[in-house]
Amino acid sequence: MGRAICLALGCGLAVSVLLGGLRLWAERRARERMFVHLQDVPARPVAIILGAGLWSDGSPTPILADRIVTGVDLYHAGVVQKLLLSGDVRSQLYDEPQRMREVALRLGVPEEDIVLDRAGRRTYDTCYRARAVFGVEEAVVVTQRFHAARTLYLCDALGVDAVAALADRQDYTLRRVTWETREYLALALAWWDVNVRRPTPLLDRPSPTQ
Repeated sequence: MGRAICLALGCGLAVSVLLGGLRLWAERRARERMFVHLQDVPARPVAIILGAGLWSDGSPTPILADRIVTGVDLYHAGVVQKLLLSGDVRSQLYDEPQRMREVALRLGVPEEDIVLDRAGRRTYDTCYRARAVFGVEEAVVVTQRFHAARTLYLCDALGVDAVAALADRQDYTLRRVTWETREYLALALAWWDVNVRRPTPLLDRPSPTQ
């Protein structure tokens, strides 16, 4: 029994070291391309705003709301000319891109400068489809710090030259702790997808009304 416990502890420690090392590597690699202040973000043609969940009534979570507002601020400041709103669509009530679009319109972004990616189920899918479906070569990705390194890693691997505008506008309390913890495993999965699995997401073409 003691030997089995030691083996389990050793395996757990090895996994923790690998996950921590991968996270540290990704953070260091992306550090110079993460921007807190609007005026420091390099101009790019488009901002990719990544989905981050809706409440049961269909309204954006605080994390998603802050991403939308940050992306809109980039647009009004002339840093970007278009917003690519990417998220998951599970039902009429759970339609991330549509809810994001509604907020952006209320905040003064013209409809013609909003593009919806309705198959951004994962960050991998969003980055893949940005290049393969929407033809994005350079972008500002809008997300929070905990998610930025993985997003930039995936953009690099999938052919999008990206920088990150950080949308940390408030304290997200317990939800943020959950997302921070989840990010270690999510980054490992991203590495696996890029280097081993190489899945091909849905590659539908956007309609003229998107």
